[in-house]
Amino acid sequence: MFNSVLSQTFINFAERECIGSSRLYEHLSIKISGDEALLEICMNAREGQPVPNLLFGAVHYLLLKGKEHSLKEYYPSLVEYPKAYMESYGPFRDFCFTYREEIEFILRSRRVQTNEVRRCAYLYPAFCTVHEIAKKPLALIEIGTSAGLQLLWDHYSYTYGQESTYGNSESKLTISAEIKGENVPNLPFMPPPVSIRIGLDLHTVDLNVEDEKLWLKSLIWPEHAERLSMFEKAAAYVKGSSLRLINGDGADLLPDCIQDIPENHAVCIFHTHVANQMPMDVKKHLLETIKDIGKMREVFHIYNNIQDRYLHLDYYLDGILNKNTIAETDGHGRWFKWLWESERTISQ
Repeated sequence: MFNSVLSQTFINFAERECIGSSRLYEHLSIKISGDEALLEICMNAREGQPVPNLLFGAVHYLLLKGKEHSLKEYYPSLVEYPKAYMESYGPFRDFCFTYREEIEFILRSRRVQTNEVRRCAYLYPAFCTVHEIAKKPLALIEIGTSAGLQLLWDHYSYTYGQESTYGNSESKLTISAEIKGENVPNLPFMPPPVSIRIGLDLHTVDLNVEDEKLWLKSLIWPEHAERLSMFEKAAAYVKGSSLRLINGDGADLLPDCIQDIPENHAVCIFHTHVANQMPMDVKKHLLETIKDIGKMREVFHIYNNIQDRYLHLDYYLDGILNKNTIAETDGHGRWFKWLWESERTISQ
């Protein structure tokens, strides 16, 4: 039976995510949306997973693993001179049915996990804002941490269309993003101090395991060579760090994690895009858990995709909730529009 909801999911993915970013995935998504047999394969994905990302990740993963098929000729990540994307659907469809059993297993067992390190470009001013309010070292807790790339945001350097560089000036990874609009965030040259880094995920990713690292690379779109380069550089920092990555449900684990953090630290819970995989009851549970923590101590929450796609900063001071919408952001972190009203400007 034709799944109209899943079909619309691929149409939305093509129109909202792929345009201007991936002609290959845009073209394939439109074709898949009308293909009942391929949509049937996609129904193996677990509830809450972003199905287009998961399917494309599964196919990309198998290609990177070395599966021989003509489809690889359309992937810029696999060949230097890829064939025209307009002719890719036939080979893509054939690949999916040739390796159907393996693809369905991946859809049932894998998760789309955050690995977009460029989002740190808008997290940098967000964390600086938290530090300006709290005036304490930051204790970071990331929900949906994957391999922990974003927990090390203060290890990277940043440029925003000007000559100035912010963050760690000696970093091997420089992240560039555009700030749209006239309102700009406060951007200190040096990042605020971070003393604690905890990552929570249903399945954390160990970059020392090559297959897990390959899965994260598979989720990077084939045309996005710069994203892949940034991932590799950030992964090198993760391997040399002392992150505490914990498997389990983030909301359930939060109370115990908070107990171990001294009062002279600003607890900062954050997550980017993982909430779009959370059912509504899980989102409510997370917000209620943070509310309960806010009754006991100061806590900051940076997030998107709970009620909308905007970046929010909510925090509890003396048990009182302050809610703020601070930015409109691109899904891959290429640009953001700062919405936090302030007279402060970028340091010159």
